[in-house]
Amino acid sequence: MSNVAVKKGHPDGLYVLFFAEMWERFCYYGMRVLLILYLTKSLMKGDSQAAFIYGAYTGLVYAAPILGGRMADKYLGYRWAVILGAILMSIGEFLILGGNSTMLLIGMGALIVGNGYFKANISTIVGKLYHDDPAARDSGFTIFYIGINIGAFLATSVVAYVGETYGFHYGFALAGIGMLVGGLIFYLGRHRYAAAEGLEVTEEGKKKAFGPLNKAQAISLGSLLLIPLCYLLIFQNQVLTYLLTALFFIIAGMLIKAGKSADQADGNGTKVWKDRMVALVIFMLINITFWACFEQAGSSLTLYADRNVDRVIGDWTMPASMTQVFNPGFIIIFGSIFSVMWVRLSKIGRNPSIPMKFSLGILQLGFGFLITMIGMQLAGVDSLVPLWILVFVYLLHTTGELFLSPIGLSMVTKLAPKTISGFAMGAWFLSFAIANYTGGLIASLTGGHGGDGSLPSPAEGLDKYTTVFSNIGFVLVGIAILIAIFSKSLNKLMHGVK
Repeated sequence: MSNVAVKKGHPDGLYVLFFAEMWERFCYYGMRVLLILYLTKSLMKGDSQAAFIYGAYTGLVYAAPILGGRMADKYLGYRWAVILGAILMSIGEFLILGGNSTMLLIGMGALIVGNGYFKANISTIVGKLYHDDPAARDSGFTIFYIGINIGAFLATSVVAYVGETYGFHYGFALAGIGMLVGGLIFYLGRHRYAAAEGLEVTEEGKKKAFGPLNKAQAISLGSLLLIPLCYLLIFQNQVLTYLLTALFFIIAGMLIKAGKSADQADGNGTKVWKDRMVALVIFMLINITFWACFEQAGSSLTLYADRNVDRVIGDWTMPASMTQVFNPGFIIIFGSIFSVMWVRLSKIGRNPSIPMKFSLGILQLGFGFLITMIGMQLAGVDSLVPLWILVFVYLLHTTGELFLSPIGLSMVTKLAPKTISGFAMGAWFLSFAIANYTGGLIASLTGGHGGDGSLPSPAEGLDKYTTVFSNIGFVLVGIAILIAIFSKSLNKLMHGVK
C-alpha cells in the first residue's frame, strides 16, 4: 500500500505508530500503576525505601531516551531501535514475574533500557512522516498524543484492577503482553511508515566493530550490559542524587556557552541566544518543580488512596492503584477543550505567555494538594476521606498539566539555536528525569511503615499525609506567585518567543 496520506490528510503509517505507542504506554503505566503497592505489600519494603526505588526507576526511564535517541541517530536507525526497545521492555515485564527483589530490579533495568530505545525513536518516526507541513505535523502529534493517553487509561484501569484483584504477577504479565502486541503491530505495519527517513541502520552502524559484529550489532548486544548498571543505580539510588545534580549544572553551563557561541556566530553583538538559553535553564528548574510534585500520583498519592481514602462505590471497592486512572481520564476529556481554548484566546489576544502558563499550571497543582486539608476535615472516625477529594486532586493536577505540558517541547525548539536543537531537547528530557527522581525523595517524606509490615494508626497516617501534601501545596503556590511576578523578566529573556 502507498505511504501517501489516506485518512484526513495523514499518512497511514501514523495509525500503525499510534497503536504501537498506545500499547507501549500500556506496558509502562501498567508497571508504574502497581509498582509502589508491589514494593510495600508484596516485597515488604518500607515506604521510604519503596519511594526511593520508585523515584530512581522513573528517573532513569526518562533519562534513557537521551542515549537511545543518540544511538538510533548515529548507528541503529529508528526501526531497529524501536523493535529492540519493544523486545527489552517485554522481557523486563516477564522477568518481574520472578517474584523477588532481584528479579524486579533486573526487570526494571530491561524496562529502562528498552524504553530509552522505544520512546525516543517512535516519536521521531512520527515527525519524519511529515516533510514540509508543520500544521499537519502538529495535528499528527495531537493524534499520537491521544494514543499515549488511551494506553495510560487502559493501564490504570485494566492492569490496576487485574493486578490488585487477582495478583500483582497477573498485572505485570498483562503489561508484558501489551508490549508484545505493540512491538508486533510496529513490525507488521512497517511498510506503512516506510517513507520516513532514517529507518535503516546507518552507514556508520554497518561498519565493522570487532569480530563478525558491525557497530549496530555490537551496540545492540552491548545494551544488555546497561541492565546491570541500571540495577546498581536503582539499588544504590543515593548515587543518582549526585549524578543528576552534577549533570544538571554541566548541561546548564553547556547550554549557556552554546548560546554565547550562537551570538558570536550571528556577529550582531546581541545576547539573544545566551538570554534564551538562560530562560531555558530557568524553565527546566520550573519543569522539575512541577513534575516532581505531579509524580506523587504513582507513589505517595497511591499509598494515601490505599490507606486513607474511602474507595467503596456501592458494592464495589475501587483498587487503590486504579485511582491513577483519573489523570488520563481527565486528559482525554479536557485535552481537546484546552487545544480549542488556546486557539480562541490567541485570536482575541488573551493567550497567556509561556511563563504565565507555567505559573498557572503550578498554581493549580498546588491547589490540588491543598484540597487534602479539606479531606482531613471530612474524614470519619475510620480516618478515611471521601473519594471525591482525590478526584478533585487529580482534576486540578490534570488541568495544571494541560497548562504546562503541551507547550514544553515546542518551546525548546523555539528557544534553542538550530545547531544544538537535539542537545537542548536532551536537556529538557533530563529535567523530567531529575523531576521523577526528586519525586521519589519527596514521597519518602510521607514514609509510614519501615519494612516489617507495621503501619501507623489510620489517624496518624492521615495526619502525616495531609501535613506533607499541604506543605507541598503551599510551596507550589508560593513558587507560582514568584513566576508570575518575574514573568515579564522571563519574557524579555525569551526575546519574542511565544
